[in-house]
This record gives sequence, C-alpha cells and structure tokens, in this order.
Amino acid sequence: MNADYILQMRAISKSFPGVQALSNVDFNLRKGEIHALMGENGAGKSTLIKVLTGVYKRESGETTLNGKPIAPRSPEEAQQIGISTVYQEVNLCPNLTVAENIFIGRYPRKRGFIDWAAMNRRSEQLLARLELHVDVTEPLSHYSVAVQQMVAIARAVDISSGVLILDEPTSSLDTNEVRQLFAVMRKLRDEGMGIIFVTHFLDQVYEITDRITVLRNGELVGEYETSELPRTELVSRMIGKEWNPDDHIGDKKDDGNKGEVFLHTTDLGKKGSMESVNLSVHKGEVLGLAGLLGSGRTEIAKLIFGIDKADSGVLTIDNDMISSMYPQKAVQQGLGFTPEDRKIAGIVGELTIRENIVLALQARQGLFSFIPVRKQREIAQKYIDLLQIKTPGTEQKIENLSGGNQQKVILARWLTTQPRLLILDEPTRGIDVGSKLEIRKLILELAASGISILFISAELEEMVQCCDRVIVLRDRNQIGELQGSEMTEQRIMQMIAEGAEQHGETSGIGA
Repeated sequence: MNADYILQMRAISKSFPGVQALSNVDFNLRKGEIHALMGENGAGKSTLIKVLTGVYKRESGETTLNGKPIAPRSPEEAQQIGISTVYQEVNLCPNLTVAENIFIGRYPRKRGFIDWAAMNRRSEQLLARLELHVDVTEPLSHYSVAVQQMVAIARAVDISSGVLILDEPTSSLDTNEVRQLFAVMRKLRDEGMGIIFVTHFLDQVYEITDRITVLRNGELVGEYETSELPRTELVSRMIGKEWNPDDHIGDKKDDGNKGEVFLHTTDLGKKGSMESVNLSVHKGEVLGLAGLLGSGRTEIAKLIFGIDKADSGVLTIDNDMISSMYPQKAVQQGLGFTPEDRKIAGIVGELTIRENIVLALQARQGLFSFIPVRKQREIAQKYIDLLQIKTPGTEQKIENLSGGNQQKVILARWLTTQPRLLILDEPTRGIDVGSKLEIRKLILELAASGISILFISAELEEMVQCCDRVIVLRDRNQIGELQGSEMTEQRIMQMIAEGAEQHGETSGIGA
C-alpha cells in the first residue's frame, strides 16, 4: 500500500438481478485531500459508497483502511472502524438537543449516569473546531438545515479515523452556507482528513476538490487531478461522448413556425431547489431541458406541476396567472407529468394495466364520479391499441410488463386526460432500443397533434432528435438556449462544461 493512501478499494464488483452495478472498480483516497466521486445516474457512485460503508456486501475485490483489510457489514460497523458518512438528508433526531445528537449512542458517563456537563462541553469544543458557535442545549430543530448539517459533520468527524463521506451535502444550502461548508472542508483537509465528496455541481468540484474519480455504467473511467482535467473533458467522460470542438454542424432547422405560447414562467424558483428560471412552452412544441444530473431539470418540472411549491416568480398558463400551483390544479389546467422513476413515482405495481391507465382521469373527475369498470376497460384497450402496448389484456398486472411497456402505460394514463402539456422526465430511461424509438416517435406525433411537450433526457442525441428548442441548465441555473442548426450534442456539451465562463453569467451555488 502507498503510505499516502488512507483508503484503497481494489477491483470492487457488485451486481443485482439483471444489473452489473459495479465491475472491477478501483478507488483511492489520500490523506489530506478532497476527492470528488462523479458520474450520471446509474454510474455506480451510490453503490460504491454503500459497499464501502457496509450497506452492501461486495462480490469481489478488497478494501484497505490505513493499510489494513476491512469488510464492514453495516454502517454502524463502518463508523466503528472510522468511516463516517453525512447524507444530503440530515439523519439526526430533531427533537433532541444539539449535544445529544452529536453523542447519541455513545454518551459520556460518570458513575453510571450520563455526564451532561461533559457532553455539552465536548459538543461546544467540536463545533468550535468547525467555527460554529450555537447553544448545544437547544433542540436541533431550532436551527437551520445548514447548522444541522454542521452538527452531523461534527458528529462524523468525532467518530471518524480520517475518512469522511459527504453525500450531496450542498443540495439544500444557499450560497453563503456552501461557503461556510467549504471552509470547514478545507480546514479538515488541512488537518489530514480524507474527504469523499459526492456531488453533481461542476463549479463546486472545481472550487473545492483536489482529485476526481469518474464512474460510468458501473465501471471506472479514470482518476484525475482536478487542476489537470478541463471541464469539457470531465463532461465527456461522465456522459460517454467524445468532445469535438470543430463539430458545430446540425441538421435541425428552425422553421420559425411556433404556435402560441401555452405556458410561461417568469423568475420561477425555490430556495435550495432551483434558481429563477424563465421559459416559454409553445403549443405543439417539444422543449427540452438539458444538463447533467442535479442541474435543475427535474426541479423545474416539479415546480411547474406543483409537486414543489415555488417561493418566487410567476407561472402563466394561457395568459392566466397561476398564484399557487399544486398537482390537482395542474391536472385541471391540462398538465400531465411522467416522473423520472417510474417504479417508485409512476406505476402502481400491484394494480392492473386498466387501473393504472385510468388513475389520472379518475382523479380529475373526483371520487364521486366513479368510472364504471366496463368504461375503464374500453379506455384502457383504446390506448393499448394506440400505443401498441404488449400485453395479454387490460387485467394484466403492470409489474409484469417490460420497462418500455410500463412507460407506455404511464403515457396512456395522461393521454386519457387529453392534456395540453406533457412533462416527460426521462421517459426512455432503462428501456430497450426498440421501445426507445417507439417512445421518441410517439413524442413527435403528440407534438404534431398540438400537445406541448416539456422533455427531459440525459441522452443528448435524443434531445437533439426530438426537440424544437433546448434550454441548457447547469448547477441549478439556466445558462442558455439552443435551436435550429445550433442545437447539436457538441454545442450542448460545450455549454454545460463552460457555463458561466462562456456566457458571462453567474453559474452554480458556491461559485
């Protein structure tokens, strides 16, 4: 083992039924460095962290900590040997005091009783090390998310033997809070701690990290010194597309024939979720939202559909200003939303295809206007035929269908409501090539029929093929718009990578 390494993972593999999540992945963490772990959805970042912290058991490979082999069987065991994790969602107890949260499960004792004075004193010392001065006897719930996160870090640092994992720690923080967190991270690094920083924010990676490890599709792409890896190359390695700066020629022309504006946002945003966004969706148009994971694509979709409540800006539909949007009102306004994770937020696995298809229509009509089962079957069969859903019949359980056919059922659900705008968040993810082509063809047909489409996809080729315009996002900021011959994969990649430098705007939290 290299003496500089505090942690080494060698040839780590892990699979799940039908999925090779990790394949012979290496990862090295040095003393006194901040190391970014980067990759898009499905790259294997979370799986690697879970193998390291004992959530999953590795199938092959080895891990050493300070030169000694380790194989933790649980997060608790990982903590005991010195590997601590702070997650995006602070997993502490808000009803307990700050001090109790720091020492929960390991309270200092005196004569068999908890030594409250010692616990409070040590808590103050730990937080002072992080430049945080609060009343440790107050309940944790009295403090902001940023303070709660600092408390979680203080606890983790006190337990750690030199390895700290920060999993998306900046997702809920504002600019000043990110600066405070980065100051703490630099202090810990200078004291010799090795920090694994999992994030999707490019600007933050280049501001705070020393090295970057990139994963893609469960495999190691490479390890790089941050200062020696240009941003365009990082984006290329993450999404698996080679960057060719001379290739700006597109075959998509702007015909100038956009319909009337159906939906418009003015400075729409939510603190900790999405900076203010300004966009218009025309009738019969496919408008794409392009960017890396965490850029704000899904956040915009949720704000428009009312899943997340905006705290600034204005949403206008057909020239009517919507003061407060929520999903039921969105459906009444003619909006439909197919979520990114169809397994969790889309399909209801134990229900039949018929029941899944009529869900949105029944919700819009209300509980007291029940659709007769015979009518439900007619509706379901109509869309099974229209979308060519491969199934023995309407009463088949949806969980028995392929991913592509499940996605078609979700589309059918919204088509029954005769939507005016469909928000499609990664509608082709995880389905076979043939089904992808069918979904893409359907999107274009729906737009041609006059339905507006807000389209989100990580596949740039798909965006260019399907969209009339593309809004490019980075680090929760809207950084530009492309259409016509300018709308190429290479141009989108360039904008994502160069962002603020190219467009002269402020881009990203902590920038």
